[in-house]
Amino acid sequence: MAADPTGTRFALRAADVSAEITEVGAALRALRVGGVDLVPDYPDDAPTPAASGIVLVPWPNRIRDGRWEDDGELRQLAITEPKLGNASHGLLRFASYRVEEQTDAALTLRADVVPQTGYPYHLATRVTYRLGERGIRVTHEITNIGDGDAPVALGTHPYFRISDVDTADLSLQVEAQTWFRLDDQSIPVAEEPLDDEHDLRTPRRVGDLSLDVAFAGLPRRDGRIHAHLIAPDGRRLTVWAGEGFEYVQVFTTDRFPGHDLAVAIEPMTAPADAFNSGRSLRRLAPGESWTLEWGADLVG
Repeated sequence: MAADPTGTRFALRAADVSAEITEVGAALRALRVGGVDLVPDYPDDAPTPAASGIVLVPWPNRIRDGRWEDDGELRQLAITEPKLGNASHGLLRFASYRVEEQTDAALTLRADVVPQTGYPYHLATRVTYRLGERGIRVTHEITNIGDGDAPVALGTHPYFRISDVDTADLSLQVEAQTWFRLDDQSIPVAEEPLDDEHDLRTPRRVGDLSLDVAFAGLPRRDGRIHAHLIAPDGRRLTVWAGEGFEYVQVFTTDRFPGHDLAVAIEPMTAPADAFNSGRSLRRLAPGESWTLEWGADLVG
């Protein structure tokens, strides 16, 4: 029998909430609340499709041409998105994480970003998935264990659904004030006020949307930003993110295996190409750590 391309799967359970996390990419592969699946499944013999559920570090989204200037020195990353000529989704997308701690309802995985071509910094990363009463809470920790001030941004790439409703018939709400216009490499070229196509402050049917765009200007309530998937009967899947997360990327696709339509709701600390723009990019001094939290809950 062939090995699972997503590695070992770690099962979590607490009351009527369960989840499955993969070794490769530390991805959220499954989440179920009260018998309702909240993450789209995919075949057992498939690698993680469309970055489903993975951790994006030390940058989310894209770096134009994989090239960036680091305090006056030009650095060149591997091109991992050949179609558009970019370095995409960080350096741990296909990394195997190690278990640091596991209980019935929580799992901590760890992996290092080691110094390499285009990124000469050494980071220790941890991600903890912990089940709650109606969903999951995810905690990320990044520590600079090398020399020099390491540029860092982080994101995550979960897809969500409410499995007893066709995804096309769910409504999406993102409480943002601006969006980023992209060029033909999917790199932001301008931050603009919402137009009719990108205004999701009022919930809109997912089947009517075609999006691969980042949003900014999200208000905070209790220290968190929010996005929502809403079923016709009023049930609401809320994706929230704490301090440090300033952006949400929304991606809809008809190329997720086994599903006519899938939607990713991606909390990010910085927009695409932050290594070049510097926007919301953080520099960690040697020995410095950064902790971030996000989660998802089904209500109603």
